[in-house]
Amino acid sequence: MKAMVLAATGRPLEFESRPEPLPGPGEIRVRVEACGVCRTDLHIVDGELPDIRLPIVPGHEIVGIVEALGPGVTPLALGRRVGIPWLGHTCGICPYCAAHQENLCDRPIFTGYGRDGGFATHVVADAAYAFPLDDFDDPIAAAPLLCAGLIGWRSLKLAGEGRRIGLYGFGAAAHIIAQVCRWQGRDVYAFTRAGDAAAQAHALSLGARWAGGSEDLPPEPLDAAILFAPVGALVPAALSAVRKGGRVVCGGIHMSDIPQFPYRLLWEERQIQSVANLTRQDATEFLQIAPRAGVRTTTTVYALERANEALADLRAGRFQGAAVLVP
Repeated sequence: MKAMVLAATGRPLEFESRPEPLPGPGEIRVRVEACGVCRTDLHIVDGELPDIRLPIVPGHEIVGIVEALGPGVTPLALGRRVGIPWLGHTCGICPYCAAHQENLCDRPIFTGYGRDGGFATHVVADAAYAFPLDDFDDPIAAAPLLCAGLIGWRSLKLAGEGRRIGLYGFGAAAHIIAQVCRWQGRDVYAFTRAGDAAAQAHALSLGARWAGGSEDLPPEPLDAAILFAPVGALVPAALSAVRKGGRVVCGGIHMSDIPQFPYRLLWEERQIQSVANLTRQDATEFLQIAPRAGVRTTTTVYALERANEALADLRAGRFQGAAVLVP
């Protein structure tokens, strides 16, 4: 197999040849068809997350075909297209798992962080955390759904039932969840880097009611705002944009420090909520909703060995939507 490997944080990924991995009990080996490139991959490569298992193959928006089974896995899985997300394994016995909050598991393993991920031709995954993609014919289009879509969906659920939804950082997650919002009959307000006309045009093309810079105030107060950009300074900006009783949801796994802000921005029962990982129920729900909502992902495709270029382009904001690696 071939893989792009992170040997040390802060360094480029290295292209390696390895023996094909063997699945253990309860595991499957998947031939990767496509793997999305997520901002979390940047946080891993840049060393912004703790306790990274090195060397590691990044990538956790994986679509592929099951080609080998470990002991205990049903033969029905063989030959099936599946998706493998960020949450790759949970302990099943901690208080959070027992309370159906597996996204908060005390001993989780994350794909592309604690176990090798999808920047490769093959990957081994826990079969319980691989989701059937029988209704998805295009692996490239489906790949961003496995994190940008899933985290976007969990963020939207936590944002509540309000009609006016602000999306800060109009990248992979926002361009997917904006389509879900429109399908649900909500109004989308898109916030981008100041002067990013391309991102604002992309948002408007997907049905956003308004698009502007991240420091701008929307034309109406928001019921809720979701922050996908990992910029702590956007928290007080979003609080300024939501109505009384509104909610600001921070959708990223990493964010720069939130600056000091006056209490009056939080007063009147405004709330700040973080999102941690996902549950299998989130994945089941969203992978049923995405086709019904007519979600169409915007993708830029890179060959596997161009993973460093894809990461650099993501960091610089050189494309709309999501980057996808194809072996």
